[in-house]
Amino acid sequence: MSPQISPSILAADFARLADEAEAVRGADWLHVDVMDNHFVPNLTLGLPVVESLRKATDIPIDCHLMIEDPDRWAPQYAEAGAGSVTFHVEAAAAPVRLAREIRSLGARASMALKPATPIEPYEDLLSELDMLLIMTVEPGFGGQSFLDIMLPKIRRTRELINRHGLQLWLQIDGGVSAETIERCADAGADVFVAGSAVYGAEDPAEAVRRLRAQAAAATEGSPWVHRH
Repeated sequence: MSPQISPSILAADFARLADEAEAVRGADWLHVDVMDNHFVPNLTLGLPVVESLRKATDIPIDCHLMIEDPDRWAPQYAEAGAGSVTFHVEAAAAPVRLAREIRSLGARASMALKPATPIEPYEDLLSELDMLLIMTVEPGFGGQSFLDIMLPKIRRTRELINRHGLQLWLQIDGGVSAETIERCADAGADVFVAGSAVYGAEDPAEAVRRLRAQAAAATEGSPWVHRH
């Protein structure tokens, strides 16, 4: 799969979200961080904004739920029109059931892991998912520096995905920029959430194109890519 870029509107101007979505035309996804001030120490936006964005842009919505009780709330984001819904395994009571419910509502099911959460205990769950998100910063705030210590975890996760022959996307979120994206792509990531690296650029759409090109070049030479 070619690398995908998912600009995070956490770094956008909340008063101009429709315009900010238009500014990244050509992006693969529009990443929406939902925080409840309980699971993480920050409060952002929720269902009404997702519903409004869905009407304002044709870019698919990629919802990342940093909330308590995703078993209750995540399906509503799929119903609101999100193309992909990510829940945190640390907060989910029944992740397999939740993933299946999200899928049944027509969205891609994704599971997120905080930096300190290992991937290995969840190996058997991977086949139930469409995407796995590895946080490369502590969730809660944008603009943080990328944690290099997550690179081995990305590699191990990619090895598990390949070992099982899964068509599972591997997303990373946190500190993605022109300086870090190539290392992440080389380690095995193929979907990249970028906030300030896109919305802090003079031309956000061009920033998306450049990041995608960097990731593609790094992926091409990476040892994890299957050559058929």
